[in-house]
Amino acid sequence: MDPQATVTDNPSQSRFEIHEGADLAGFAQYHAYKDEIAFLHTEIGQTFGGRGLAGLLINGALDAARERGLKVLPYCPFVRGWITRHPDYVELVPQQDRARFGL
Repeated sequence: MDPQATVTDNPSQSRFEIHEGADLAGFAQYHAYKDEIAFLHTEIGQTFGGRGLAGLLINGALDAARERGLKVLPYCPFVRGWITRHPDYVELVPQQDRARFGL
């Protein structure tokens, strides 16, 4: 991980955020309900693009979901694609929902 990049959960805004130093570089919007977390949208600021920050953000968000025992619903195409490229995270998506998300 970029030593300047940190991923944190901001539950008051329902999103995981990635900061580079003191600057907000991007976020992954989610909706949490009971034991599920649905990722809806991922966005990286224009000046932070091309540095791999979106991948670091999703990696941190999915690790947090795993630590909390949450089931992941990857509605966001970026999150879905990231899980496809990192199959050790497919287990976070409930078995009955994997086909729906193309996993």
